[in-house]
Amino acid sequence: MLGIQKNAFPRVALLIGAVIWGLLWYPYRLLEHVDINGPTAAAITYLIALLLGLILFKRSLRVSHLFDDKPYLLFWIGLLVGCASMAYILGVTHGVVMRVLLLFYLAPLWTIIFARLLLQEKLSLHGYWVISLSLTGVATMLWQPSSNFPIPSSYSDWMGLAGGITFALSNVLIRKDQGHSIQLKSLAVWLGVVLVGLSYSLFMPMSHALTDISLDSWLLLLGTGLIVFVLSLFVQYGLTQVPANQAIVILLFELVVAAVAVYLLTDETMTLREWIGGAMIVSASLFSSRMNQE
Repeated sequence: MLGIQKNAFPRVALLIGAVIWGLLWYPYRLLEHVDINGPTAAAITYLIALLLGLILFKRSLRVSHLFDDKPYLLFWIGLLVGCASMAYILGVTHGVVMRVLLLFYLAPLWTIIFARLLLQEKLSLHGYWVISLSLTGVATMLWQPSSNFPIPSSYSDWMGLAGGITFALSNVLIRKDQGHSIQLKSLAVWLGVVLVGLSYSLFMPMSHALTDISLDSWLLLLGTGLIVFVLSLFVQYGLTQVPANQAIVILLFELVVAAVAVYLLTDETMTLREWIGGAMIVSASLFSSRMNQE
């Protein structure tokens, strides 16, 4: 009984992470409305998480720990999660949240490819179904009567697709990196998002200096940073323990949470064609949970 509960912990952690991810877009939307752009908000909130992590996990910062077993994986994990997080934030702050998230959750398609190349997770017949259904779903969502080929038609669409690719690859690398602790991988993630966010924010105008940000906005940034800290620990723990193709399916619960939140908090809508394409993508993700069982 204890073994069953122990095996359930990583999946519960991922489920909690999915709930948080499904709501995380909203504070970034609020910050965008007070002229704190996405990259700047991401850099500040992840810097808060990083500083908190440096204080609590200082024992994990020994040089010997950093260079244990393939240290280059930490670099790539940080960079890829930084890019994925930035694409997610830019997508949901500038586009239709559910459309961006559904395109982001083409991640199972990319996970299949990366897991096969990097983890040698064998692709079964279900894997080919996932690929076919995912591609059909995205073609349905992106097809426009004025276009002969279904390609993203907006900046936020491109961010959703790019975020899904980098998110999938980072998940596989986190699973592959069994030589570093969850704390170290979390620190790498926070640092990666801070650096990517700062780099991107240099190319985006700020309507006011950081010193002019209101107390309410700083409190929102602080609260979001604390949420990011908790989110990263839960997701890192889950991804380290659960096969990549199964983890991405558990994280799909984010879509349910996001759909409810979008309905309650915004006036955004999607067309029937977009919902049909999205349903295909979700179905493909559900099929991917069985790929490691054959």
